[in-house]
Amino acid sequence: MRCLHTRWRRTCAGLAAAGLLVVPAAAPGAVAADSSFPPLSTAASAPLASSPDTGTRFPKLGPAVAARLDTAIRQVMREASVPGVIVGLSAPGKGNYVRAFGLADKANRTPMSPGLHMRIGSETKTFTVTALLELVDDGKVKLDDPVGRYIKGVPNGHRITLRDLADMRSGLFNYSEDAGFSKALTSDPYRPFPPQELLGYSFKHPVQFQPGEKFEYSNTNLILLGLVVEKAGGRPLDKFIRERVLKPAGLRHTLFPTGTEFPRPHAHGYTDQTASGAVEDVTNWNPSWAWAAGAMSSDLRDLRTWARVVATGSLLRPKTQAERLKTLPTPISGVGYGLGIFNVQGWIGHNGSLPGYESLTIHLPEERATLVVLLNTDILHGLTEPSTLFGQAITGIVTPGHVFNLPVPQGSQPTSGGNPSD
Repeated sequence: MRCLHTRWRRTCAGLAAAGLLVVPAAAPGAVAADSSFPPLSTAASAPLASSPDTGTRFPKLGPAVAARLDTAIRQVMREASVPGVIVGLSAPGKGNYVRAFGLADKANRTPMSPGLHMRIGSETKTFTVTALLELVDDGKVKLDDPVGRYIKGVPNGHRITLRDLADMRSGLFNYSEDAGFSKALTSDPYRPFPPQELLGYSFKHPVQFQPGEKFEYSNTNLILLGLVVEKAGGRPLDKFIRERVLKPAGLRHTLFPTGTEFPRPHAHGYTDQTASGAVEDVTNWNPSWAWAAGAMSSDLRDLRTWARVVATGSLLRPKTQAERLKTLPTPISGVGYGLGIFNVQGWIGHNGSLPGYESLTIHLPEERATLVVLLNTDILHGLTEPSTLFGQAITGIVTPGHVFNLPVPQGSQPTSGGNPSD
């Protein structure tokens, strides 16, 4: 989604159309995998006290509903020219819908499989902010601490709080919209980008507005929060997240890379956001440029668990989780943003977009339903993220009263150039 994870030099008010990738007619096949994905366990998390189980409206995920979902997903694949997609949908007592469609590798025509690892882009933010909130619970940081207390040299750092960073209201320029950053990355997408270099692209720009004045998505905010976690947590961010977030949540297939690591087997990713503008396989691009804002990878099984952990706050104290869920308005009607999470028509979670990959991991507390979508392209369909199209099509069938929809804001006009940030 444009507002919640901007592309390089593409913002909510300025969106760029992207070319479409042609998928072979035989690609949109489906592979059922329900038997290898048991019903989602609730052991890792407790129900939201404020959201009673009223799941009678959510349909049984039997053959008839599965057929409707299959048709809708194939239609989005055709219209948006998506090579491959993995979908996992579940709710207690309603069954599982787990499918993989299309191709994981166009060159070898390898079919997509539900067990493949995928890059998850901005869903990384939910892990970084969870790490920060654990430090709040530890008494090592406070949400209303100024970031300047931990990181020197931040413009307006004496006024911008950790809360402002986490809820995207800091006013700091988004480094991934800087022209110099875009040139550096497309010139050599395989090299590492240290966090301080990323901040340098942001800090040469003036502050966009005073903290708290409005919502404006900025990857800069999460780079700073990653550095705060490292300083207050006393260890590198990847280690803190592994030890304090991934292990307690039981996530065995989720990785915060320190370089170009990408666990196998994984799907190949395809984008047109390259130096030449041509569609390329960008599977091995170094994700360090997204670091705490978007570098992680995961798989369907882990993300099904993570969706509920984030929405219910099982790793946090109830008071801290309540702070996280205080979503504030954004420029998109029906969409609120909290501390590293959004609420779209009742669905809580985050989406992600990195060159070649998109993801969506959301939980609807009212129905205790979880939806995960993973795909191997970030090429826009018109002005819309393909992950949004899948989310809208799926929720339109199973939760018509809570349709996941991220429309382009009124008045948005295409602009030229740019690449996806996360």
